[in-house]
Order: sequence, then C-alpha cells, then structure tokens
Amino acid sequence: MKEVDIQRNYLDPDFIETIYFGGGTPSLLNISELKSILNKVYDTFTVSENAEITLEANPDDISEESLVNWKTAGINRLSVGIQSFFQEDLLWMNRAHTAEQAERSLESATRYFGNLTIDLIYGTPLLTNERWKQNVEKVLSFGIPHISCYALTIEPKTPLQKMINTGKAENVNPDKQSEQFLLLIQWLEEAGYEHYEISNFALPGRRSKHNSSYWQGKKYLGLGPSAHSFDGKSRQWNVVNNNTYINSLKKDALAFEKEILSEKQEMNEYIMTSLRTIEGLDLSFIESKFGTGNKNRLLTASHRYIDSQKMILTESCCLQLTKEGKLFADGIASDLFII
Repeated sequence: MKEVDIQRNYLDPDFIETIYFGGGTPSLLNISELKSILNKVYDTFTVSENAEITLEANPDDISEESLVNWKTAGINRLSVGIQSFFQEDLLWMNRAHTAEQAERSLESATRYFGNLTIDLIYGTPLLTNERWKQNVEKVLSFGIPHISCYALTIEPKTPLQKMINTGKAENVNPDKQSEQFLLLIQWLEEAGYEHYEISNFALPGRRSKHNSSYWQGKKYLGLGPSAHSFDGKSRQWNVVNNNTYINSLKKDALAFEKEILSEKQEMNEYIMTSLRTIEGLDLSFIESKFGTGNKNRLLTASHRYIDSQKMILTESCCLQLTKEGKLFADGIASDLFII
C-alpha cells in the first residue's frame, strides 16, 4: 500500500483493466489484508468497471470460508495451481497439496467462481501419456474455462537439480515433453478450446485479460519485492530482498533497478511475445514502427521456417507458428532477433 502511494503516477493513463495477485502465495493473505490492498488500488487509480481481478491460490488454501472471503473482497477470477491429480507426481514435484485436495479444491471453487483458470504440468518422468490424458480429462469434467499448461523445467541450484545430478531423481525427457504438448493441443482443440498462446488455452471469449496484456505490450505496474513494471519505454524491477524492500519504503523510497529499452530491444521483445500468440507477428506493425527494412529482413529470415512448415505467412501479412513450430518457439524467435 505504501508502494502504491510512491508509484501512483507510474502509469499514464492510470486506467486499470486487470489486477493480479500472483505468487508467492497470495492465498495466505487474510480477508482484511486483501480488502485493504484492493481498496487502496481503487482509491488511487481509475479501475475499469469490468476489471478482471485474479487471485492465485494453492489447493490446500481453498475452503468454503476462503472462497466466500475472496469473493466478498472483490476477487472475480481464481487461478488454482493444480499441477497434477496424481499423488506420485505431486510428491515428485514437492508440492504441498495432495491429489485429493486438488480435486476437492475444484469441486468447491466451481461453486463460487465461474471464471477459473488452472495450471497443469507435463513432461515429468512419472507422467505417462495415459495419466496426462486423465489429468486433462479431469479438468474438462469441471468445465474450467481457462487452462495453462507448462513443461517441467529444472531450475539451476534447486533441490530437484541436485537430486537429478546425484542420480536420486530421473531427468526430464525433451522428446516426451514434445509428445505430451502436441497431445495436449489435440485434446483441448477437440474439446473446443482456443490455443491462443503457447501455454494457454481458453474457451471462446474466456481468454485471460491479464496475460493477454503482457503479450500485447501494454503498460503495467508491479507491486511488492521483485515485482516488475513496464511503462512502454522502460522496465524496472524491485529489489528481491524483503528487508531491503521494506526499509526503503520506511524512508519513502523504492529500491529498484531500471533499464531503458532500445529500439532493438523493443522489436526483439515484440518478436518474442507475438510469436507466442495465435495472432502471430504482424509484419505491417513491424513496418509502421520499425521500418520497411526490418520488415523485409524478417520476411527473408522466416523463409526457412515457412519452407520447413514450422511457420505460415497469412494473407494479412502475419507470421504464425504451426503446431510443430510451437515446439521451437523460443529458438525461432531468437533466430529472428536483431543482434
């Protein structure tokens, strides 16, 4: 709330379309804390009447009481970190909740929230294709309108990486991850979901406003330790250390780092984010903002991917990844960057 005061002029205009309580674990906030933060945001900024207000919640934090409290506080969209409905997978991923809690949390959440999104993880060593299908079918049985699915990645210097390096845990298999990603696309498209971004699927009209804002390059303000903000021309990120963050606010200051984006960085970011979306990379936009030379360069560089059927060029002059191309999205984007 103190940071809101300091950053009240960061966004211009200050019109807010989405509010997102993200991880750590915001579902640990009590009702008075949640209301206080939301009231502060509403008092300080101009918030859309139809703003999407999301709270990330762990299955083990979801109860009838918490659901009522969140809805009363003004939360209108819930993001539940299910990851898997199989106990063995959850133990392997070191998740705090159980398979039973995962299922029970959705049974409760769907009674209070029509706007729900859940996270699933694929590509873990224990997850067979059959189990992966059962996870997806379980989500579909609840009628969840939005699903985010991520391939398991092993972060450096984590306990999991150490276990893999010492042979105590099996490493991930990239071929298996690719296969399960393609199966996921098939199953969800057959169920009527739109694959509108590499990791995100939604029923018609149920895309995430918040996530879409990032891919569209909209301005945003991040509050809290390590939170990132973007004003259209520069990025800044708050210090990670909690004590440093708190002590700076006590002095009516904010501890952060900042970078001004060059035209090259702006264009590369657009390439990266746009290729992840169903609309793709708009070459007309590239030409209008970054010049005809850059448009022609991208067209030339993309030919190899069009020829290998990893990308298509639409009649509206957009470069879109095919299903196979989505498996190589980061590499293709990187290859198209201005160096």
